[in-house]
Amino acid sequence: MPKEIQQLDRVIIRFAGDSGDGMQLTGDRFTQETASFGNDLSTLPNFPAEIRAPAGTLPGVSSFQLHFADHDIMTPGDAPNVLVAMNPAALKANLEDLPKGATVIVNTDEFTKRALAKVGYSANPLEDGSLADYKVSPVPLTSLTVKALESFDISKKDAERAKNMFALGLLSWMYNRPTEGTVKFLETKFAKKPEIMKANIAAFKAGWNFGETTEDFAVSYEVKPAALPAGRYRNITGNLALSYGLIAASKLSGLPLFLGSYPITPASDILHELSKHKRFGVRTFQAEDEIAGVGAALGASFGGALGVTTTSGPGMALKAETIGLAVMTELPLVVIDVQRGGPSTGLPTKTEQADLLMAMFGRNGESPLPVLAPRSPSDCFAIAIEAARIATKYRTPVIVLSDGYLANGSEPWRIPDLSELPDLSVEFTTGPNGENGEFLPYLRDPETLARPWAVPGTPGLEHRVGGIEKSDRTGEISYSPANHDLMVRTRQAKVDNIARDIEPLEVDDPTGDARVLALGWGGTYGSIATAVRQVRRSGAKVAHAHLRHLNPFPANLEEVLGRYERVVVPEINMGQLALLLRGRFLVDVISYTKVRGLPFKSEELAGVLQEVIDRAE
Repeated sequence: MPKEIQQLDRVIIRFAGDSGDGMQLTGDRFTQETASFGNDLSTLPNFPAEIRAPAGTLPGVSSFQLHFADHDIMTPGDAPNVLVAMNPAALKANLEDLPKGATVIVNTDEFTKRALAKVGYSANPLEDGSLADYKVSPVPLTSLTVKALESFDISKKDAERAKNMFALGLLSWMYNRPTEGTVKFLETKFAKKPEIMKANIAAFKAGWNFGETTEDFAVSYEVKPAALPAGRYRNITGNLALSYGLIAASKLSGLPLFLGSYPITPASDILHELSKHKRFGVRTFQAEDEIAGVGAALGASFGGALGVTTTSGPGMALKAETIGLAVMTELPLVVIDVQRGGPSTGLPTKTEQADLLMAMFGRNGESPLPVLAPRSPSDCFAIAIEAARIATKYRTPVIVLSDGYLANGSEPWRIPDLSELPDLSVEFTTGPNGENGEFLPYLRDPETLARPWAVPGTPGLEHRVGGIEKSDRTGEISYSPANHDLMVRTRQAKVDNIARDIEPLEVDDPTGDARVLALGWGGTYGSIATAVRQVRRSGAKVAHAHLRHLNPFPANLEEVLGRYERVVVPEINMGQLALLLRGRFLVDVISYTKVRGLPFKSEELAGVLQEVIDRAE
């Protein structure tokens, strides 16, 4: 008799286990199949900083959360509907996030006395009634996997490792996910180990068949595809989108792309990805340290390339002097900071947006430069192109502030048509520009205030570069107080002028009479927008705006702030944007902050907004 299939509009699933249990791979494969099915989705990988954290311990728990739906969604979800717990540590670490009634699928093989004691369980939670508020499905995942693979010529350890594929097969059956993509993935991943490949495929299919035949799961579920705008889509992470955006910017500008970088979590994937694309003229240089990476990138820019360097907060501290050199020499440079928890080493695999003030002011002297921040994983593509546009047009370094959540999280991305992308064509100076036939390297464009970009070796355009102050127009070394004042103010004016060249800040205020504005930046977009939706469903009025350009601010920001009685600024830091807004516009914004290494929960923000609305009324 066929099993019942129930329709759902959305589901939040969290896979959790040891960092060696393959939870990131399991979640990623479930995500890829969900994307190919056509659901809207958002993901949140969460894993320890250690390559192999202590097995069976709370610090060693790795998880992957996926929210998928038949409608538009913007966050990985606040609380899982389903938790797959591969051991007691995974259960204990994630149980407090589960709402009552959630489904908990537990690998009972791992609930031994030793494993329970390691995480502080005095009794087995599967037997003592402490899970009475949840729908618990005990499944001996490890032993079922080993049993299914006993005919394969592999070790017991290799058989046990395939339990994540058994779990993936079971969840794929439960939610009617496609399977062809995962089978092809395993065939490719283990092509050089055919027996391991066949075993993993068998484990995956055994999990599916277990769901189909066991009486423990009487119902499967279906979440229909989402009605997304027409187009061709693929699933994409923020780091991958940044990589593709940089390649696109290289082609749109006609400049070869050079990446000078030093590996650092969570930015390393950009280096890994770009290193695969030599056929597009991409050159990647893994430097011996952060300083060498940015120095090489700036040198490439001097030589006429699109110079890029990638890092995270600790690396930004080391790159500061060379970024200042880029400000002085007025050369284009794209600096991508994938922010993580700090200070120092901090929380390498967790998210934070606490580098804003460092991006703004973390260099010696008056050294202004543009600062941009993507709002979602897919927006990282567009922000990379925008950063390259500003850098090349205005001859300035540009800092892009991504973060760990955007870098590793994923969502559907509509692949743009080439006609939708901007023209970034660059014209190098090829001849003298002075009245007397000389070359003046600091003679400025009257509109942008950008100086000429002259490729070294061009006859007649020899000029001096370096970190000592330059004379206006000639570029010669100058210690003149009046000249220094002029050059400082000119460099600031150049950045300020960019405000005329960016889109005005858009405000989502359907009725036009909201009294409270929620204003965010960076990776908080999804959480804030979802919270705004929740508040509006309750009948309250609230406006929403999100900043992608942080220096300079959009030209209409002051006017927007003046429309509202209260402005709430949620940030995953201690209030850095709020500080800038107060200082620049003298607006007493309401700062709401958390620094837990995790994204905001939208329900939490909805409560904050509702409280502010109630006080305003």
